[in-house]
Amino acid sequence: MDRTSVQGSSGRAGPLRIGPLALDVPVVLAPMAGVTNRAFRRLCREFGAGLYVSEMITARALVEGNARTLDMVRHDPDERPRSVQLYGVDPRVMGDAVRILVDDHGVEHVDLNVGCPAPKVTRKGGGSALPVRRALFAAIIGASVRAAGDVPFTVKMRMGLDAEHMTYLEAARTAEDEGAAAVALHARTAEQLYSGGADWSAIARLKQEVTSIPVLGNGDILDAHDAVRMMAETGCDGVVIGRGCLGRPWLFRDLADALAGRPVAPHPSLGEATAVLRHHAELLVDVFGPDRGVRDVRKHTGWYLAGYPVGGEVRRALSQVGSLAELHAHLDALDPAATLHRGAERVVRGHTGGPRRVTVPDGWFGLVDDPAPPVGADIVVSGG
Repeated sequence: MDRTSVQGSSGRAGPLRIGPLALDVPVVLAPMAGVTNRAFRRLCREFGAGLYVSEMITARALVEGNARTLDMVRHDPDERPRSVQLYGVDPRVMGDAVRILVDDHGVEHVDLNVGCPAPKVTRKGGGSALPVRRALFAAIIGASVRAAGDVPFTVKMRMGLDAEHMTYLEAARTAEDEGAAAVALHARTAEQLYSGGADWSAIARLKQEVTSIPVLGNGDILDAHDAVRMMAETGCDGVVIGRGCLGRPWLFRDLADALAGRPVAPHPSLGEATAVLRHHAELLVDVFGPDRGVRDVRKHTGWYLAGYPVGGEVRRALSQVGSLAELHAHLDALDPAATLHRGAERVVRGHTGGPRRVTVPDGWFGLVDDPAPPVGADIVVSGG
């Protein structure tokens, strides 16, 4: 079978196949900088099956042996499938990077990021700006697919730069033609950043256009029922979860239950949520050591506590903790029986900025059939 099975007549989601990978739960963790590290992926795996993708790394930095990038590629011994997202703009460098991931690091899935809307990336011609350059885009995918061999290579994109420059349909067809194993669409433009509502109708249109490989949907999945609704409304083969799991890694358990037609657990009490936060902190310390691990957990405290009756003073203190002992002391003082404020279950965590005008290199739209990589576009984010 070379494509996914999707929701059948029962309304339950079937397994997801991405090339040779078979996922019982059609759920993918979106790469998020500073979040989807080895500790967070380990935590999410404890809540259920899925494809848990690493933070985005830069192809050139990997090829050059950048120490920070090599550290980001590390996986737990029992982490399967091993999945890494790459950023790159040069077919040769991308091919070399994919070979390194597959041959030297045992990676079993590689994803290409052409959805990044960050101005420092698009103004150099990377991220969401890259699909405009259709010849170069096709060459990158072709070189990567050949280098990957039997390992599935996929592409994650946005709808386009803005309403006047939609690229996703042509880009997805190109990815399909060049041998990509799946495409994922964040149903916003780069101009939108994270503002407004995701346009799920674009996912439905993409599913109609791309028929031989899985189409995954991303955008505004804040709870498990959103995923069920997205798959029902768009026909997509699986979902990609980004901001919805920040401070809520149990969402992957809820997704598995909802997509299998099982009841979904009620929202956790504050005590249950902080127990997961404590465990997350310990995992971060285990992976990164006490100093970096504690610094990293600070941003997570606000996401875990969003919507719970916790005062501003406590939130500020937690965002500045200097040790696990201090974290535990602050959490011990909270009421474990407290529950979410009404309506707070749909509080958006993480990025909320936008819209913002997209900047691309001068003459960019006149180079659609030029296969030459943009100069400097993969150096601006070198090192991960």
